[in-house]
This record gives sequence, C-alpha cells and structure tokens, in this order.
Amino acid sequence: QVQLVESGGGLVQAGGSLRLSCAASGRTFSNYRMGWFRQAPGKEREFVAAIRWGGGSTYYADFVKGRFTISRDNTKNTVYLQMNSLKPEDTAVYYCVVSRVWFTIESEVDYWGQGTQVTVSS
Repeated sequence: QVQLVESGGGLVQAGGSLRLSCAASGRTFSNYRMGWFRQAPGKEREFVAAIRWGGGSTYYADFVKGRFTISRDNTKNTVYLQMNSLKPEDTAVYYCVVSRVWFTIESEVDYWGQGTQVTVSS
C-alpha cells in the first residue's frame, strides 16, 4: 500500500523560505510522477508542481515559477518542494501526490498524502 508522509510545513514571514518533504513507500516509483497540490481556505485544490521520478523532468504552475523548486532523492524515496520568496497567498495545506501520468488536476492523481500546513504571515 502506498504511503506518502509530508513534513516541513509551518509558519513563516512573507519573503521567507520553507522546504517540504514527502517520503514515499509501498511500491516502486520509477515510472511515476510525484508532486504537490495545495488548498487554501475557501478555495479549490490546485496544482503546484510535479517531477518525473525517473529522469527528473519537472513542470510548475505559473504562480510558483521562479520561486518554488521541486526535486527528488531516489535513494531516500523522497520528493522535496523548496519554497522561496513566500507570499501570504501561498498559505495553504500542501499535499504530496503520486500519479502514473503527468497531472494538473485532482482526478489524474492516484495517491494523496495527508497534507501539511504552510502559513505565510504578512
């Protein structure tokens, strides 16, 4: 059974940085894509970033380009989201996800983590 365990969320001031981690277990992910969604209060869940486990190609939502970087460590089965220049509007619960295909919408995701809260104060 696939398990995704996020960590690294917290409270940070605007302009600051956080790094989220997602430890994956339960299967081989070499042909999968992993990434992040987020959900702000009162808003729908939205795509943030994704990375292909084998090869490492990436893509991002426009609103995080140049500020967030997704990466992975194959030896640790862990995906990271480095978030810099954080803004109050980045406040949300961030979810780690896994999919067999490239994804930008929830229905394309196969597995979800439990989420980690990121709060950016102004």
